[in-house]
Amino acid sequence: MPENPAGTLTTPAKPAKQKPGGTLYRGREGMWSWVLHRITGVAIFFFLLVHILDTALVRVSPEAYNAVIGTYQTPIMGLGEVALVGAIVFHAFNGLRIILVDLWAWATRHQKLLFYIVIALWVITMLGFTPRHLINVFSH
Repeated sequence: MPENPAGTLTTPAKPAKQKPGGTLYRGREGMWSWVLHRITGVAIFFFLLVHILDTALVRVSPEAYNAVIGTYQTPIMGLGEVALVGAIVFHAFNGLRIILVDLWAWATRHQKLLFYIVIALWVITMLGFTPRHLINVFSH
């Protein structure tokens, strides 16, 4: 232990907390908003790609098209539809939040609040959609 000039022992000072290197994001609302927006965007893109391909089957072979559509009418695909709607709804509400942040100074200062508003709107929308949809899926 180091000694001070008066001869008494002192404890070393604690090192200052260092910021982690390599990223500007710290796991706050802005980062999660960004990550979820990208994930939902990619998921929607791949759904649209598959949707275009399976719809194009009708021109190739109506029987193949009917077979593919038949596989979509399962409870697992019904749950997938809930996930798809959840992704679309979040992406839409968060896209509106991004537009507000880009165009309105107040929104830039209140991004955290806006993120929680997006989450609340998403939950309300999904609570309205999910039970009704799952009743239809599992009643067949």
